[in-house]
Amino acid sequence: MDDFPSLADIRRAWDALEGRIVRTPTVALTSDRLRPHLPNGAAVTMKLELFQQAGSFKARGALLSLDALGRQAREKGVVAVSAGNHALAVSWAASRERVPAKVVMPKTADPVRVAGCRALGADVVLTETIHDAFTEMDRLVASEGRTAIHPFEGPNLTLGTATCGLEFITAHPELEAVVVPVGGGGLIGGVARAVKLIAPHCLVIGVEPFGADSLYRSFEAGEPVAIPKVTTIADSLGAPRAMPYSFAVARAHVDEIVRIQDEEMLAAMALLYDALKIAAEPACAAATAAVLGPLKARLAGKRIGVIACGSNIGEEKFAAFMAQGRALVK
Repeated sequence: MDDFPSLADIRRAWDALEGRIVRTPTVALTSDRLRPHLPNGAAVTMKLELFQQAGSFKARGALLSLDALGRQAREKGVVAVSAGNHALAVSWAASRERVPAKVVMPKTADPVRVAGCRALGADVVLTETIHDAFTEMDRLVASEGRTAIHPFEGPNLTLGTATCGLEFITAHPELEAVVVPVGGGGLIGGVARAVKLIAPHCLVIGVEPFGADSLYRSFEAGEPVAIPKVTTIADSLGAPRAMPYSFAVARAHVDEIVRIQDEEMLAAMALLYDALKIAAEPACAAATAAVLGPLKARLAGKRIGVIACGSNIGEEKFAAFMAQGRALVK
């Protein structure tokens, strides 16, 4: 597959988003509360995509997807599947661009996210599982003529995430490794493409929960595969399958994918909140969890970038996760 975005494409996409998205800041993880847990001698910088419009990096690709629609498609509206962050981003972008939106969410989605989508004017359809949600999205495309905005698959979504990678590596060209949370692979594919075009020496490492490791298994199989069941607290990373385009981009540019336990995300959430007052949902803490865990020895002494991909989580759920996480911090 040779239709990956060029550096010029990524820069044009960034220009198109200018003024509509947040150029999210970065922060050096130098707190004394974090230092004992980080790789020895490493300098870790976090890109705060949780400060993005609609609370996550997803706003980038959602806007570019709407920009690509013709007049008739805009009138018929869009539909998206998500446990929360993509649904919120599409709801926000559609409201901003005055395009009708319908979002399909599993019943397990955080009620705060469901309410957020409705507050932005989107129609919300709830399904039993995330697998059912994808089936319902396909039905709505066929029956209502809506355009599907996939949560991670396609050139516009990859371009959106590539603008995040462009911002990060341009602001921090010294980075030797960038660690990225993985749901379906849209974020890491775009970030990795931008990073490798600008700094080919920089490692790009993905992070998946053991209970939602579709891209890890796809890398092992050499082709996109599905997993039978998603079982993780990180519902934003709960993609049930890999898809051809995002898989191809990731496979061509990502150096490695590591897996983490839910408990490692809980501990990272607690550390980030207690050290920096960053209220991270599990997915948002995933990259930090990998740096504190399976990557800690290998990244010692390196200049590391981590992406805090977004955070849309209700207070009650966050408080419960924090209690669990604090009990796990050693």
